[in-house]
Amino acid sequence: MNNPEFLAWANDRQQHIETVLAQLIPSQTVLPQRLHDAMRYATLGGGKRVRPLLVYASGTLMQASPAHQDIAAAAVELIHAYSLVHDDLPCMDNDTLRRGKPTCHIEFDESTALLAGDALQTLAFDLLSNQPAAASPTAQLKMVGLLAQAAGSHGMAGGQAIDLASVGLQLSLPELEQMHILKTGALIRASVLLGAHAGSSINDSELRQLDHFAKCIGLAFQVVDDILDAESTSATLGKTAGKDAEQNKPTYVSLLGLRDAKAHAQALLADAQESLTQFGERANHLLALADFIVARKF
Repeated sequence: MNNPEFLAWANDRQQHIETVLAQLIPSQTVLPQRLHDAMRYATLGGGKRVRPLLVYASGTLMQASPAHQDIAAAAVELIHAYSLVHDDLPCMDNDTLRRGKPTCHIEFDESTALLAGDALQTLAFDLLSNQPAAASPTAQLKMVGLLAQAAGSHGMAGGQAIDLASVGLQLSLPELEQMHILKTGALIRASVLLGAHAGSSINDSELRQLDHFAKCIGLAFQVVDDILDAESTSATLGKTAGKDAEQNKPTYVSLLGLRDAKAHAQALLADAQESLTQFGERANHLLALADFIVARKF
């Protein structure tokens, strides 16, 4: 994608959330040092920060204060970082490469990685419940509930459970989409909604449109992930390529083929874009993010 204004904004927000996270995660000099070192290793210095970018874009759309956006963006990225640490463990995907460097359990050890993931998750809720993150206590409580649901058995954790149970199975397209609505899409939807609730009062129509946008983009994100896993190298991705096929996991590529999977991603992108028409130019960053998610090469 070639949108200089968006790329400048995204780069600024990516650098900013890195600074925010570095300040919020305890220093590796603080007891227990090794645990805090692992938490920082797993979170800092890598990643596209798509979820915080979605928080910032929707937060700005709904006129959220910068400080409120920071807490929501940090909380959702901490949940994402924890999920990656746990997903890479030998009992899950058993991966050795993440963001171009050894996975947390390889760099440290399995027990430290497990605890680091646990601590990142609880830090997310500590921040979202104890730091100002919305214009009213009611809105902030709603945000805590949204993130909890997105991370739990009706969201990301549930999707991962279905994913593990589906190895070697041939799922239908609705079954595959339901799995990814939970596994990948739930946290992406939460990112958009957290940013929105951090701002001014949002009406039901606006909420429905943002939620539909986020649902489409969450699915498109996974479709593109499956395409990249099939087409790219480990060096390009920063994680092990070809793992899905090697582990006989159901994917959009295995179900639809590469050409139709790419067409499906484009259809989801068009649906997402259509859902934001009522916001006009206020939604430009969200629209550009949707393009970025579908057009990304790594």
